[in-house]
Amino acid sequence: MDIGTPLRDLGDVDSSALQRAVLAQDEAAWHENEHRQQAYDVHHNTQSIVLVFCDAEWPAVTVSREAGWERLADAAVPVMHDIIERHYPKGGTIIRAMAAKLQGGGRIKPHFDSHPSFRYGHRIHVPLTTNRKVRFMVDGRPYRFEVGKAYELNNQLTHSVINRSDEGRITFIFDYVPPDVIEGRQPAAGRMAAGA
Repeated sequence: MDIGTPLRDLGDVDSSALQRAVLAQDEAAWHENEHRQQAYDVHHNTQSIVLVFCDAEWPAVTVSREAGWERLADAAVPVMHDIIERHYPKGGTIIRAMAAKLQGGGRIKPHFDSHPSFRYGHRIHVPLTTNRKVRFMVDGRPYRFEVGKAYELNNQLTHSVINRSDEGRITFIFDYVPPDVIEGRQPAAGRMAAGA
């Protein structure tokens, strides 16, 4: 969503339980859903544990729970709901939620998110691990994300990430579509995901 600024600081968030849950996942969990890596070249150096995802149809998206839901939802849902409650109108739909790892030495090439849903949904990042050698660029400006905080990204601007360290950087990402956008078109599965 074009939020009128490259990045919005959403303040402090208690992501410690989510961080522990994600870091406890085994290597196989990071490879169970490789749709993003196969479908989008910019995500070639990433791995994901997907909790919630939507199909490509818009605006009548179908939201489904994926393999990561069972293992991470108990820790992820309170974080998402806390952020939504403090910053966004209630009653919308979480259409995507995942832990995303950028491998050490990897990069996400400059791009903007072009699917129509990205113009209407808030893209929220909750850093779980990072280091000083990770640089997130938005609209030509560098940003450093901090663990224990949340940010909304203007995904309609060109953005990229580079991880010059040897260790993976992990961020929890979710997309929240507000109720005024989805009113009258909200799928039952989407409502379940948002209200779980």
